[in-house]
Amino acid sequence: MSERRLIEERLRKKEQEVRTYEEKIREAKIYAQALRDILKMMDRADEVEVSPETTLKSGSMIAQAREAIIKNGAPIHVDDLLAALGKEVTRESKASLAGSIAAYVRRNEIFTRPAPSTFGLVELGHETVEDEPDEPPPSFGRLPSNSPETDIDDEIPF
Repeated sequence: MSERRLIEERLRKKEQEVRTYEEKIREAKIYAQALRDILKMMDRADEVEVSPETTLKSGSMIAQAREAIIKNGAPIHVDDLLAALGKEVTRESKASLAGSIAAYVRRNEIFTRPAPSTFGLVELGHETVEDEPDEPPPSFGRLPSNSPETDIDDEIPF
């Protein structure tokens, strides 16, 4: 009977070993799936960064504006963009195109604004210039020192 107990003990140990390996396999499969999910997320992020035209509707005015800037190789004023697109340069068309592109500029996506009403592309390395400060310059409201009015000691009436 002792041989039977010896075999049963070996069987229990082997079954425990099998359970341990099965648990390790299950954990390894979960880890591998997590890595696959991360790769998928990275692929989606790379597609957006490498290929900005995928975020623009093909044939849209914005996509055409992007192509015109690429063709020019330098930032373009909104009037010249409209002309390049074969559109009439009107107040409404300028406001429409500039407003649409400005939405991308505010999100730091695809387009930049290197000068007022002038747009470039992030992918071409065009930099967005910071907006002018909301406050007037320190000398605002003062007369220049070479002005003939500076000789007058009286205050200027308002």
